[in-house]
Amino acid sequence: MREDPAGTAPSAADIDRYRENLQGEIDGAALYDVMAEAEQDPALRELYRRLAATEVRHGAVWRERLEAAGIAALPGRPSWRTRVLIWIARRFGAGAVVATMAQKESADQRMYDAQPEATANMPGDERSHARLLRELSGGRGMAGGTVARIEGRHRMGGGNALRAAVLGANDGLVSNLSLSMGVAGASGGGAAVLVAGFAGLLAGALSMAIGEWLSVQSARELYSHQIAVERDELISAPEEEEEELALIYEAKGLSPEQARTTAHSIVAGDAGRALDTLAREELGIDPDALGGSAWVAAGTSFCLFALGAAVPILPFVFATGGPAIVASIVVSVLALLAVGAAITVVTGASAIRSGARQVVLGLAAAAITFGLGSLVGAAVH
Repeated sequence: MREDPAGTAPSAADIDRYRENLQGEIDGAALYDVMAEAEQDPALRELYRRLAATEVRHGAVWRERLEAAGIAALPGRPSWRTRVLIWIARRFGAGAVVATMAQKESADQRMYDAQPEATANMPGDERSHARLLRELSGGRGMAGGTVARIEGRHRMGGGNALRAAVLGANDGLVSNLSLSMGVAGASGGGAAVLVAGFAGLLAGALSMAIGEWLSVQSARELYSHQIAVERDELISAPEEEEEELALIYEAKGLSPEQARTTAHSIVAGDAGRALDTLAREELGIDPDALGGSAWVAAGTSFCLFALGAAVPILPFVFATGGPAIVASIVVSVLALLAVGAAITVVTGASAIRSGARQVVLGLAAAAITFGLGSLVGAAVH
């Protein structure tokens, strides 16, 4: 093994660390490149490109270390988690993954502080990335209209949406698996399982859809009311609104003079632009979206729940009795493993551990209902 550029031969632990660092930089560069491609705003597109270029520079440091140590097999492609996030960014836009990236950058912002091989600028770059991604996901610290635009576009997206999608499918899977096994325990796996399973699928999916529709519609009505109040205040007391906006900009980092000048130009200008800015900056509301479509939210919840709920009852379409029960458990275990692994795209935890935990919890619920169903079935018969 050759000496690295520092003049000392790295240990096996050092090699593992270099390799992990390189993989992380490859992941970041690949995802930021795709986010730049998917981003419509020119300023944000350029920002993502700069972030990707920084990740490439960092990666070159660890690649050089590994090559100097005589390591031939180097990471060359993004990890599976990053490939999933890349697909999401291409399909739904950069805003869909920015919150997940903010969490990752925040967790990694001090990763190079105690690594002597890191170049002088790398620790500062990582902390800068963490601060910037916090802003892009709805934080504070940047001034002016850019922050308003960023907050409005990204606050409702990202990791929370992905987590909600996975958990929606998980709700359908676990609840209908438990229901199906309870009926199977009472009936021995007959046609009653299929009837109950489809009823559970429909009832649960409708309940989820109605609940989501009411939640989003109520939020839209609340946001509309708040904007109406803001419009009245802008008409009746423009000086107070200007002062509030100046304080917000000052808190974001502008000097008092810059904050007052910016706030005055907004409030004294076009009324529609002023209301839009106040809604975003003071209320944290995007007037163009108002929390999204209630119908889209309801339809998405219905489909996700139904998708998960369909898994445990599919075997009963083709078989009955013991074979159908066994097949239902097998396909449900596979689906639970997939759900557990999918949520780690957001959390970054071990896919194996998360999947196994999901299987244990799902099977425990199914076992309880199967046992109760068997007892009820025996008592009835």
